[in-house]
Amino acid sequence: MNTQKKEVSTNTLPFHRKVTYGFTDMAGNILFCIIGSYMLYFFTNVYGLSITTAGTILLLGRFVDAFGAPFIGILVDHTHSRFGKSRPWFLWMALPYSVVIWLLFTTPNLSGNSKIIYAGVMYLLADFIYITLSTPITAVLPNITSDSNERMSANSIRLVLGNVGNWLAVTFVIPLAALLGNGNDKKGWSMAVGMYAIIAFVLLIIAFLDMREKNIFQEKVISIKDSFKSTKGNWPWVIIVLSNVIFWTSYATRNAALPYYFQYNMGNQHLTSIFNGFSIIQVIGMASVPFIAKYLRKWGTTVLMLGITIIGQLMMGIAGTNVNFALIGWCIVCIGSGSALTMFFAMIGDTVDFGEWKTGIRANGFLTAIGASFCIQMGQGIGPFITSVIMNIFGFDAANKTQTKHSMQGITFSFIWVPIIICAVSLAIMLFYRKWENNEHIVKSDLEKRHLV
Repeated sequence: MNTQKKEVSTNTLPFHRKVTYGFTDMAGNILFCIIGSYMLYFFTNVYGLSITTAGTILLLGRFVDAFGAPFIGILVDHTHSRFGKSRPWFLWMALPYSVVIWLLFTTPNLSGNSKIIYAGVMYLLADFIYITLSTPITAVLPNITSDSNERMSANSIRLVLGNVGNWLAVTFVIPLAALLGNGNDKKGWSMAVGMYAIIAFVLLIIAFLDMREKNIFQEKVISIKDSFKSTKGNWPWVIIVLSNVIFWTSYATRNAALPYYFQYNMGNQHLTSIFNGFSIIQVIGMASVPFIAKYLRKWGTTVLMLGITIIGQLMMGIAGTNVNFALIGWCIVCIGSGSALTMFFAMIGDTVDFGEWKTGIRANGFLTAIGASFCIQMGQGIGPFITSVIMNIFGFDAANKTQTKHSMQGITFSFIWVPIIICAVSLAIMLFYRKWENNEHIVKSDLEKRHLV
């Protein structure tokens, strides 16, 4: 009892540990955001697959991995080592994650079905290994502190650094590939992604060495049946999962269409890197999330940020070929969407507490795997597939240096209007979270009493 009281009273995380916790997401994003932003483009314009084949690979790969996410969560829940439950996964997966994603962007001289099979297998492996990394990133948060404010602070720093990783990836990979390839796109992409892979590996090792899982409350081993039972009556978790997967679908639809929009509709491929470079502005929103949430609470902050995202998208639609006005809209989109995803990651940890309060089962890995990894994988699969279907219907052909007016209309629809519609659905669902957040203080109080018995 005394030990437990001491652990409860020492939930403040040192700043350096919040930073190294952020290194996990930075390492994840520095590679995975290349996949999310450029995979469809790479498959069609560099690797040479048709838009339909590429879109199908992205959809099937993410669906398979998305439904594998809960089982990775169960593995995390059943992990027992001297390093903890989630922490050892950063050591185990650092090298496989870096190598496989490098291989995904390293294209051997293949043709026909062999070419498609290689692309599909490597994409599936890359996605699966990312789940084994992203799941413990989210699952470890409730175990490094039980203080909701400390979780919010650590999560905000994590996502700010994750955004830095995203910025480094999406801003510089195209110009770096062009520089290193010197006219050979395949060589350039392989070398550029290889450099990012080395950085990701180093960051993960540093994070592993500094992280500590306090295991604040003694957790018993739970069965697979109990893992699924932890979702029963956990309506806050259901709301977060639904809203988050729809949000990520909107996010991924926009990102998949982005390089096509600037290359063909705006007539300047370099704008892709420039606009993505400005995405770093979303750290302003991410860093301000803990302060805004004090006034609007978590559900209100999330709804606000989703609304800001929609407004920014509308501004880009109105801007047309006006680059300056489109850039303003893009910055607003980045602030809104970056802050919204910060909130989703933060709230999923609270639904773990609610699940324990409701069912007596604390399934960190399982609940966070579905609430985070599953949502990301599903959204990142459905979004690019939606883009590929629309672009195919409108007659897009990567073999053509210029696209028809009809084809460019399809690109615009995918980049501007589809994300708005999908994001609005996510916002509507989040309105229902208010009821459950109002009872959060009861959940926290009851759990503290249980843990001290």
